Amino acid sequence: MAASATRRPALVAVLLGVAGAVVATVLGFLTFGAQATAAPHDVPLAVSSPPGQLREAAERVAQQGGDAVDWQVTDPERARELLADKEVYGILELGGGPRGVDLTVVTSGAVSPQGTQAATQVLTGAAQGLSGALSQQGVTVSPPNLETVDPASVAARTAPLAASALLWIAGLVAALGFGLLVVREGMRPGPLSRATLLVTVSVVASAVVAGFVKLWDSSLPLGWDVLGFVFLSAVAFAAVQGALLRIFRLRAVAILGPLYLIAPAVASQVPEMLNPAYRTLLWSWTPFRFSTEGLRSLLLGTADAPDVRTGLIVLGGMAIVGLVVMLWPGRTRVEPPVPAGDRERALAG
Repeated sequence: MAASATRRPALVAVLLGVAGAVVATVLGFLTFGAQATAAPHDVPLAVSSPPGQLREAAERVAQQGGDAVDWQVTDPERARELLADKEVYGILELGGGPRGVDLTVVTSGAVSPQGTQAATQVLTGAAQGLSGALSQQGVTVSPPNLETVDPASVAARTAPLAASALLWIAGLVAALGFGLLVVREGMRPGPLSRATLLVTVSVVASAVVAGFVKLWDSSLPLGWDVLGFVFLSAVAFAAVQGALLRIFRLRAVAILGPLYLIAPAVASQVPEMLNPAYRTLLWSWTPFRFSTEGLRSLLLGTADAPDVRTGLIVLGGMAIVGLVVMLWPGRTRVEPPVPAGDRERALAG
């Protein structure tokens, strides 16, 4: 018997060690794997020029880059529209100047920093290659100019993803704390207490995010559109967390915890930089990307960008579904009445 009791803790220790390694392996694939395998593939870029000989040069640029770049050859006005809608991450503009050909690399602060970085590298290389080719033909080419539309400060590039992570962790801590108290005390919370928790954490967490944004960069706008979007994100996250905890109880931690670790690593990337497997299995549905991209557009004054509308639709849907599950009245268990004789015997005992 003593030998069996000794072996049992050892077996449990071995199993737990293996379980820890399995969890680390899974999280390694889902978090660091997304960053380690990042590589450009079909990065959307535009090369623009007026009609004429420069259009032929633009066509030659579009033939470069291979599978890493997806070029669009268009006129300058259309290219700017594509950049504003984030359908391209940057533009190489070709124009005729008094000294020959002018080249301008145009990027936008409203685009994800990773997308802007990739676009700048490719466009700068394309501009240098085109400049060398035109110079060999006797054409004078000015050094490439760099232009940023809707320039973003370091805080503006950091705040959208940081806000999403803070809103998620605030809702998670509140929901878990509420669930632990309910289980410990044996309480049966009703719709009112759940709604109170959701409203409280959403309001307070939104205020915390707004305070950080102002602390990091006081020039960033915090109008009702920005605050409303932040609040909607907080409600959506808290509602989904509350719904999962109501369905799975504390077992929902196995879903909500890893999701917090996975989502920021994926949402910080643009889809064209991710391995196709990560793009399909993680990036396509992670809620962080909808809140991050929408908030970035609002902070930089591009509220008409499509990702704002997409974010409102997705986050609104999450909030509605989560609220329905959270606030749907549950069946109350009614204890059977105790017969009078049994009650008297119990009191006498």
